[in-house]
Amino acid sequence: MTNHSARFDGKTALITGGTSGMGLAAARRFLDEGARVVITGRDQVRLDAAVKELDGGDRVLAVRGDAADPADLDALAAGVEDRFGRLDVVFANAGVASFQPIGDVTEAEFDRLTDINFKGVFFTVQKTLPLLVDHGAIVINASWTLHRGMSGATLYSATKAAVHNLSHTLAAELGPRGIRVNSVSPGYIETPMFHAAIPEEDHEDVVAAVAAGRFGTSEDVAGAVAFLASDEAAYVNGQDLIIDGGLVAAIADQIV
Repeated sequence: MTNHSARFDGKTALITGGTSGMGLAAARRFLDEGARVVITGRDQVRLDAAVKELDGGDRVLAVRGDAADPADLDALAAGVEDRFGRLDVVFANAGVASFQPIGDVTEAEFDRLTDINFKGVFFTVQKTLPLLVDHGAIVINASWTLHRGMSGATLYSATKAAVHNLSHTLAAELGPRGIRVNSVSPGYIETPMFHAAIPEEDHEDVVAAVAAGRFGTSEDVAGAVAFLASDEAAYVNGQDLIIDGGLVAAIADQIV
């Protein structure tokens, strides 16, 4: 069995939206595998709680800021440079969910989602790129909904399709520096955002559509992100890794 405990020794990983769910699990995974970790979030209380939970000492830097605000991202880059001097991995994870029929989408909600889910990812990469070493790795958090149409997800899916496309275009643009860019498309992953979006009474019907017969965990996603960021994925570039228990590719057997 391969020992992954030191894959990121001496490396620095940035995880935006790292205070809970997939972001926090990814931060823990990178920390456990030897990395120095930078996490971001908008809420200082949640940031402080995440730092305490990670218990990584001076290997953890928490920076409060809004991923949709380029000025906050400038401050983030400055903070990372001052503390660690470089980045080896960027996991552009910060994002929000929003589900409603297209007729109910307001301009304010359109702007909010595109600001966080697309603009935020775009400028996270742009602002941190000068710190990212040659042969580093970028992983973008997309969604299974970009692969399969889902009623009520027009706006959300479009923002995730946009950031997935960045993995193609940035892989080409950053190829001369040896920087790999990939995305992950999580399915139904049990996170605070998942529980806020899907009522408890709907869980049985939702999981019935998953061939694996269960919801995913944040750790499932964290493992995939760590793989894509590691040297084990040295020839994986411009790809999307769907982590969904078969939701997109397989029809769940619901015959009793």
